[in-house]
Amino acid sequence: MQYKQKVADYLAPMLEGMEESAIVDMLEYPPNPDMGDLSLPCFKLSRTLRKPPQAISEELKSKLEQAEWLDKVEAVSGYCNLYLDKESFLQQQLTEVLTAKERYGSQNIGQGRTIVIDYSSPNIAKPFHVGHLRTTIIGNALYLIFSFLGYHVVRVNHLGDWGTQFGKLIVAYKEWGQAETVEQEGIGELLRLYVKFHDEAESQPELEDRARAWFVKLEQGDEEAIRLWKWFVDISLKEFNKIYELLGVSFDSYAGESFYNDKMQAVVEELKDKQLLEEDEGAMLVRLDEYNMPPALILKKDGGTLYHTRDITAALYRKNTYDFEKAIYVVDAGQSLHFKQWFKVIERMGYDWADDLVHVAFGKVSLEGAKLSTRKGNVVMLEDLLTQSIAKIREIIDSKNPDMENKEEVARQVGVGAIIFNDLSTNRIKDIVFSWEEALNFDGETGPYVQYTHARCCSVLRKASGGSSIELPSAESFDASQLLNEEAYAAAKQIALFTETVEQAMIKMEPSLISRYLVDLAQSFNRFYHHCPILVEDDELRKARLALVQSVRMTLENGLRLIGLEAPRQI
Repeated sequence: MQYKQKVADYLAPMLEGMEESAIVDMLEYPPNPDMGDLSLPCFKLSRTLRKPPQAISEELKSKLEQAEWLDKVEAVSGYCNLYLDKESFLQQQLTEVLTAKERYGSQNIGQGRTIVIDYSSPNIAKPFHVGHLRTTIIGNALYLIFSFLGYHVVRVNHLGDWGTQFGKLIVAYKEWGQAETVEQEGIGELLRLYVKFHDEAESQPELEDRARAWFVKLEQGDEEAIRLWKWFVDISLKEFNKIYELLGVSFDSYAGESFYNDKMQAVVEELKDKQLLEEDEGAMLVRLDEYNMPPALILKKDGGTLYHTRDITAALYRKNTYDFEKAIYVVDAGQSLHFKQWFKVIERMGYDWADDLVHVAFGKVSLEGAKLSTRKGNVVMLEDLLTQSIAKIREIIDSKNPDMENKEEVARQVGVGAIIFNDLSTNRIKDIVFSWEEALNFDGETGPYVQYTHARCCSVLRKASGGSSIELPSAESFDASQLLNEEAYAAAKQIALFTETVEQAMIKMEPSLISRYLVDLAQSFNRFYHHCPILVEDDELRKARLALVQSVRMTLENGLRLIGLEAPRQI
């Protein structure tokens, strides 16, 4: 980005009426290094300058050839191709990384501004299955990325801790449950009872009426209903927190649906006062016909609230409490209409911050083509998946490096990282068909591959220091002229893309940009590693190559951290 800006500064006086930012946006990275390090296509410029693209590229070439930070410039087929001065680029780039260290790639874009991210949000008394993984790790990655770029981020886990399912669970527990079994088996027993309720209700529909009656009791504050509900919540949170600890995820607020019970009436009154509520066969709704959407239901016939009511109430509360610049909701794409509806209601209420509400949608997870369903018990438990992944890594370590220290810790870091990276390695909007084989495949472009590359860098640095330290070399102790070969330069160019990639991941709210970047950097480093011996006799060459190794290591660690993975120093 620094070099894009240099080009824009240089050319802006020549291209009258063109903003520097527009020139920056036009600059491309050529697919082949033989075509330069940066390229400016001149086809759009030909309209405004009224000259053929090739003539423009030749004029720009003559101007840019005077820049001392460029090695050469070529005008080819309407493109102005720029070749950086390799030595000055390498010196500047590696010095920047070695100086910034764990802050390399960070910026203060969001200083003084607050982002609220709503993610994970599992339902109480239902197990954490692979379908919950995506919202949890996408949301956590966005928190890490926004924080890295200077924002204050509030992490909200909007727990599904209210609703008619608690009436069903109370009935199921009283019919078929035992307190001792629930305490011992936890959420697994609650799931068994929930599934049994739905099985039995098919032949005994009166169970549904009993469940509704128990939920009414709960809403009215019945002592026994409240006691059982709180018990179910406590048992569930205990199990959820085991998963969050494994994933390295935490939250600032667990305010779930129940938190807003005493706040919704005021919102309903506001909707009435603003003449947005209409009655329809006893229910209350906000019509959205003119926006080509079905109405947003606010109250049921019996006066009960719905998801729209709670989400609108929660958004108003969060705006008043946190004064956010953006409120981000990481929820699957199947809920897109729901979010469009209540975002529009907020807008119609007269709140100009409705535009600051963002639905970050992601594709659904299916189980080899079958929809995941808690009611039918058709789920893959997330804890089982993580445990099996850790066990598989432990087996690999035992066979390849049996004397390694901290085997359990490294198996956890790599096993959990494999699952997270597998999910974050593709565009978030794509649907995923869950497969055990694919989730636990560690060959190719995977998290373990990137983590192993980081560990390889650490190993080289340890050998160079003759001990356990990997904190060398310093920013001042290398000569970039020793790194002018193709593999070293390609790795340094890849490092240079990190800051831009992180910013793009924030703008597009797409963590997979960082995952794919890390694979590219790891591959680029491994080419360098195999072609260029590092611990050589020549002191200057050795120092320069170690500077590149350390720069790659730091960039890999920073990138892994931003998507929720740890960076083991030994594998």
